[in-house]
Amino acid sequence: MDYEADLKGVARPRFGWALTGSGHFFKESLEIMRTLPNLDVFVSKAAAEVIRMYKQDLELAADVRIFKDTTASAAPVGAFYYGVYHTLIVAPATSNTVAKCVAGISDNLATNVFAQAGKCRVPTIVFACDTAPEMDTEAPKGMVKVYPRRIDLDNTEKLKTFDDTTVVESVADLNAAVAARLTWLKTQKISSSS
Repeated sequence: MDYEADLKGVARPRFGWALTGSGHFFKESLEIMRTLPNLDVFVSKAAAEVIRMYKQDLELAADVRIFKDTTASAAPVGAFYYGVYHTLIVAPATSNTVAKCVAGISDNLATNVFAQAGKCRVPTIVFACDTAPEMDTEAPKGMVKVYPRRIDLDNTEKLKTFDDTTVVESVADLNAAVAARLTWLKTQKISSSS
């Protein structure tokens, strides 16, 4: 993949947003995505299924680039090596995604972008789904009660110890973390122009 040719005319650095197979606050996550400038979206195979199950679409700004999980090597992740991204957001993140991230497994597009962001020291925000022993979450046909397993809760806690990784547990926390990155980005533009 020729990243320089692929990025011709594309504003950067950019936000990267990885969607996983979770429906937990999925619609709210999409709403936040729609507010971000200079965004690339990484859609895992499981996320593509959730988009259909929840009858959502990725109506995003014209300059948003969407990468789907169609290559065995997750080729789009190579852009992390070239300074294309200033922030990665993984939201919402399934317990499976969190467990793989904690274990260092990168076998799909979402876990690959998390791994590459870590290797390139790109700050990452993860909206973990399993954060309390008892929770309400939205299924395709409405709200349901779930009881995350101890291992799921433990993995969320372990992820909080990762360098350059902020784990959030609510939509309000996700909004605040994204707002903090937007503020940081404005500061960078001011300091770089002086």
